Amino acid sequence: MPSQRVKVAIVGLGFGADFIPIYQNHPHAELYAICQRDESKLKAAGEKYGVNRLFNDYRDLCRIKEIDAIHIVTPADTHAPIVLDCLKAEKHVACTVPMAIDIEDCKEIVKMRRKTGTVYMMMETAAYTREFLYVKKLKDEGKLGKIQFLRGSHMQDMEEWGAPWPGWPPLNYATHAVSPLAILADKPVEWVFALGSGRIRENYIERWNSPYAVESMLMKFKDCDLSGEVTRSLYDTVRQYIESFDAYGNKLAFEWNRLDGEDPMLFLGKEDAERVKIPDTGDMLPKEIARFTRSMEVMDEEEKSHLSFIQGSGHGGSHPHMVHEFVMSIVEGRDSAIDAEKAANWTSAGLCGHLSAMAGGEKIYLPDYWNL
Repeated sequence: MPSQRVKVAIVGLGFGADFIPIYQNHPHAELYAICQRDESKLKAAGEKYGVNRLFNDYRDLCRIKEIDAIHIVTPADTHAPIVLDCLKAEKHVACTVPMAIDIEDCKEIVKMRRKTGTVYMMMETAAYTREFLYVKKLKDEGKLGKIQFLRGSHMQDMEEWGAPWPGWPPLNYATHAVSPLAILADKPVEWVFALGSGRIRENYIERWNSPYAVESMLMKFKDCDLSGEVTRSLYDTVRQYIESFDAYGNKLAFEWNRLDGEDPMLFLGKEDAERVKIPDTGDMLPKEIARFTRSMEVMDEEEKSHLSFIQGSGHGGSHPHMVHEFVMSIVEGRDSAIDAEKAANWTSAGLCGHLSAMAGGEKIYLPDYWNL
């Protein structure tokens, strides 16, 4: 195993701070610096985690030669410009979802990543939850059989989140529901059509010119007979938080639990079904960071208070898996598992879905990001 240690800076210390100890403990990484606009939060995080290099402006990080990689955990509407600046500085980049909120920005990120030859990874938690890794193993071992249909759902009350979310078009942030389906299909999304339903309050509609309370879309995966369904809501729709996927094969089927605290269902054939206990995934990681899959055990009360963990069940133990994949893709000189083209495709599925809903269900083809 290479001895190289990747020097990483983190930008954004909301739930982004929870990645600090993972990088500090990863055998091939060094947490070099942290960045946060709010000075008091920055100093507090530095003291808490023992980080001395503190910055208020990510652009300063881009100018530091020693920094190899920058991990961006900022609001969704800031991702594209920050990612592009970091790539132009020839830094490896990890960024939380979505890649961007505009298809043209997705194209620019893909092109810039190719130009610089650096690693880009979209840090999609849904691709590394213990539930998803369990089902992915069933698929890889042939136990699901031929997959016949896939369904994803992400319904969330965003009322307490503040800017930029009020009135956000539901499918413009759909990667948590899209990504598990795309990975299981092992194909990119080719085209989508979608419908909107219901109506959010009028003062929220004005911000993003998007009226729908719920948006649902069907996706056709390229060069195969598979399709998938995605449903997304953010405001004025009552539902306990759910970020789920279902997979139906001709041997087994998996359905996400409908209520928090329940176990998911495995359908065995005919009328037979059973609830399954999903195992921890720490044994898939280096021993130094394995404990971080049990996020609710290793986090303190301040870390547990962030809304992304209250509503997202700690992101299913995904954080150390994402860090490990990002770091090792740099060390091994390869593309990440969620590279720029995949990230653009998964993000654009939702962006195109929203455009389709606004057009009354028009069929829209995604850009071919592999052949720009």
